[in-house]
Amino acid sequence: MPKKTATVDYADEVQLVHSGDDYFNKLIKLIADAHRELHIQTYIFENDDTGNSIASELIKAAQRGVKIFVLLDSYGSSSFKNKASELLKNNIHFRFFAPLFTYKNIYFGRRLHHKIVVADGAVALIGGINIADKYKGTATEKAWLDYAVLVRGEVCKKLQKICADFYYHNRSKRKSHAHPANSTHKTAIKISQNDWLNYKNEISTAYRRAIGNAKTEIIILGSYFIPGYKFRKALKNAAKRGVKIKILLSGISDVPLIKYATRYMYSFLFKNNIEIYEWPHSVMHGKAAVVDGQWSTVGSYNINWLSAYSSIEMNIEVPDAAFSSQFSAHLHDKLSSSRKISHEQFRMEQTFLDKVKSRLSFFAVRASIVILSAYVNRRGMGD
Repeated sequence: MPKKTATVDYADEVQLVHSGDDYFNKLIKLIADAHRELHIQTYIFENDDTGNSIASELIKAAQRGVKIFVLLDSYGSSSFKNKASELLKNNIHFRFFAPLFTYKNIYFGRRLHHKIVVADGAVALIGGINIADKYKGTATEKAWLDYAVLVRGEVCKKLQKICADFYYHNRSKRKSHAHPANSTHKTAIKISQNDWLNYKNEISTAYRRAIGNAKTEIIILGSYFIPGYKFRKALKNAAKRGVKIKILLSGISDVPLIKYATRYMYSFLFKNNIEIYEWPHSVMHGKAAVVDGQWSTVGSYNINWLSAYSSIEMNIEVPDAAFSSQFSAHLHDKLSSSRKISHEQFRMEQTFLDKVKSRLSFFAVRASIVILSAYVNRRGMGD
């Protein structure tokens, strides 16, 4: 049976990190300050200015003796394949996760979708931010809206172990490794993972549990928001209890099919008095939530079937009032600068063709994810 709950750990520091210069400056510093061992695992590592800059920092670190392990998703990071030899030449341990196709037995492998960097088992960055120009921002494109958390402390040894296990295919040891710590003056966190093939369903469960316990307010950032039945039911029940629910979606989409599929969900949201906002300033790629200003989650997990059943995901849960209340205030600022969509306005703007596109897109996306999920275990454990 899938493991449904993550254990509580304690961090010396938990800091919200924003996409753009904030994230990449911290990433470069993390690499530059590494002394012994560094792991970097991500879905997209683009062969562009930002990707090449980070690759150069990794090479510098390797040249001063840091042992570096890089694991990239073969599909998401396909443009980086020409760059891989340069890392290998500089004694960087490098491999791609799960080729999209094998030669003789064609199958769709599950995707490595988490984004995590760990240095010396002491400091880590975990979130939804990939390594590419669009997440840093350029002269012609604003950085996509997204978040990560910077974590310091003994708990990073656990994160390092998770990365090493993935790099070395160490499935039998992919368990919780407790690092007891004095919790005085520390922040409680949970390292939550979804990896259905390896019996982990922690993020999906954490979302539904937090929504089920909500008393006053839920704020969700849903970049590719196509929730399944259980998630919709949890939202509906929370709304019935009088909880105010606000969902921030992307007004500018990098995947039009997903945008139309998400808009098919608007009728359900309006029916249950859930407020819809669209971020109009850039692509909104964030995957996060705050409940009652007491609990937060930030990471790679999208609220859809693909993240629930076909991808490897990691979020950091922060059941801490100080962190969560500050994050909530920040998200309220984002909501105030977003476009609130009213039911009446949406009905007026939706043409018959829009309705047809939304419906077809929703069922097309759902069908494609069911097919992808069916092939996850085509070759036993896969990669």
